[in-house]
Amino acid sequence: MRTAPKSDATGFDPARLIETHQAGVWRYLRALGCAAELADDLTQETFLRVLQNPFQDYDQRATAAYLRKVAYHLLVTAKRREGRVTLVEDLAQLEELDARWTAWAGEDQAEALLAALRDCLRQLSPRARQALEMRFASRDSRASIAASLEITSHGAKNLMQRAKSQLRRCIEGKLR
Repeated sequence: MRTAPKSDATGFDPARLIETHQAGVWRYLRALGCAAELADDLTQETFLRVLQNPFQDYDQRATAAYLRKVAYHLLVTAKRREGRVTLVEDLAQLEELDARWTAWAGEDQAEALLAALRDCLRQLSPRARQALEMRFASRDSRASIAASLEITSHGAKNLMQRAKSQLRRCIEGKLR
């Protein structure tokens, strides 16, 4: 693995670029449907490609957009090599996901959304938070969640629906 060069005479710091944008590029690739391992590889390849060529870090928004485009093209190339992107519809679907990500994540690579989500999760009841963590972090079944919380399967479903609705309202309120 190559090490990134130190800051140059213009003050450009490759390590800072990676530190600032790595999580956003990785999240973007995951949103486009990459497996975690492929997203890891493509994120690293994105920064290698960018740092091998002359690069001007004008501002955070432009840099994030440029990195997403590099990552997007690397993903399309990887999918073509796998034989997975062969139809125009597949590319159109990727382009639609790219547009949705850009609209959803905004300029800060979803950091504001994640901060809002963390804060809103803290506002849930312990049972609701536990149910959502079991479902989405541990990928437990509804029956398993119900047994753990000593409620019916239908009760677990209702609890998670109410918690997700509460999260949605809380996040939307924070982002207005």
